[in-house]
Amino acid sequence: MLIYNVETLLRMREAAGPALGCNFDPSHLFWNGVDPVLAIRNLGDAIVHVHGKDSYVDPYNTAVNGCNDHKPYSQIPERSWTFRSIGYGHDTKFWKDFVSALRLIGYDYVISIEHEDAMMSMDEGLAKGIAVLKEAVTFEKPGELFWA
Repeated sequence: MLIYNVETLLRMREAAGPALGCNFDPSHLFWNGVDPVLAIRNLGDAIVHVHGKDSYVDPYNTAVNGCNDHKPYSQIPERSWTFRSIGYGHDTKFWKDFVSALRLIGYDYVISIEHEDAMMSMDEGLAKGIAVLKEAVTFEKPGELFWA
């Protein structure tokens, strides 16, 4: 509860030094109104691990109740936001921009898929998330195709 946005993480890192790093999870930033791509650019090398996790923000419920929603995850129709599998909260274009921002700051490591989507099974959510990330992460070098 003490570190909840870019500013507070950077302030803590300034006090603690580079031994403190960020486990970057875009799903929590979405429902807080933070642009994860801009957050990546501002956090830079403070990011030491990345979660591949999406969330959907329901504009109707958010307009009525805001984003600080503590209803049970089983009440998706009434919630302001809910965790979704990659690609079901934000499209492939977002995930391409996300991966590009990570590369821009020099992050070329793991994106760990975290599944908490109550609307699909773990197998389905993982398969669909992998498909979106595969398209976002795949890049070509002359004569070769890479999938990181």
